[in-house]
Amino acid sequence: MPVPVPELGQYNYVQETKENLDWADLVTLDFSKYGTPEGKKELAEELIKAVRDYGFFYVKNFNITQERVNRQFSLGKQFYELPLEEKLKYVPDGLDNGAFNGYVPAGRRILDPASGLRDHTEIYNIPKFDGFFTHNHPDVIQNHLDEIKEFASLHKEVLDPLHILLAIALELPEDYFTNIHRYERKSEDHFRYMKYSKYTPEENEKLGRLWGGGHTDLGSWTLLFRQPVAALQIKLPKTGEWKWVKPQDGTLTVNACDALSFLTGGYVKSTIHRVAAPPKDQEHVDRLGILYFSRPNNDVKLATVAESPLLQREGYTQNEFEKSGNPVPTMEGKTHSFYISWQWTFAKQKWQRTKNVARGDVSHKTAQILPGFREKVYD
Repeated sequence: MPVPVPELGQYNYVQETKENLDWADLVTLDFSKYGTPEGKKELAEELIKAVRDYGFFYVKNFNITQERVNRQFSLGKQFYELPLEEKLKYVPDGLDNGAFNGYVPAGRRILDPASGLRDHTEIYNIPKFDGFFTHNHPDVIQNHLDEIKEFASLHKEVLDPLHILLAIALELPEDYFTNIHRYERKSEDHFRYMKYSKYTPEENEKLGRLWGGGHTDLGSWTLLFRQPVAALQIKLPKTGEWKWVKPQDGTLTVNACDALSFLTGGYVKSTIHRVAAPPKDQEHVDRLGILYFSRPNNDVKLATVAESPLLQREGYTQNEFEKSGNPVPTMEGKTHSFYISWQWTFAKQKWQRTKNVARGDVSHKTAQILPGFREKVYD
């Protein structure tokens, strides 16, 4: 007999904060303008300003209904309601060495060394449906896998347009970035349900009201679906100020990431961001996030795009690897030199997943990820 599919129920969003926070004034790309050459040109100009000035921006009218988004939040909620022993069955082999698809339990990081208080962050990553990955999930996910796969149409609805707009802005053929982000080719794209369980008011004060330190993402773009618990903050590239990112109705929040910064010699900013404790009128609730992480195909070499007239004119011709004289890695695959292999994705994932690191450990925050690239302290 077929397995019955449980009802998802209604997902109830918390009320937005009434506190007057210092919000970032981000650009909003309206994809309803995408259908004409003039609209594309205007959006390309807005996009390049966004990724140069902020690294973060909003997208609206991206052809995915709020009902479909709500169902994903309901799925994420049901997953996190599973008993811990059930979720632990899906921890990936090799988690400590950079594996990331599956369940990552909370408590791997020490946020307050004095008291031993650990993080409350849980992650469930689902790899893309390109035929290269196995899909073994708990029933609540497995029973809705076709729906989750369909939801990944956001690659077509959001990522392909962003790649075309970026190519236009950099004076490249329109298909330049779509060709290196083909959905059907192997890459480490993944979909994520992410839960930040609440801390007590006393614990939040002990943490300096900061849940996660400043960092950048390793791929091309990160897509964050709107949920109203304010916690995301970005560090403005030009001023170094920290600003809150306001949850905007009917939008995706998007940020540019490390791979695009490498490919453009630093012209596109991989923006530093962090997760703060929510304002006091929201700190009594958990924060559930729905995200998609886009990455170049695994065989793409992370060298500066030499074909861009704009990058050549502006002098953005070398990234960190090229300036250092070290081998330029591919996104996941291997670059061989003296029988040493470099893998960008898994090297950085291994660093991110390091267990029992205490907040403030500078040796971790400035660790060498690959020859030619060290992390930086982002406070």
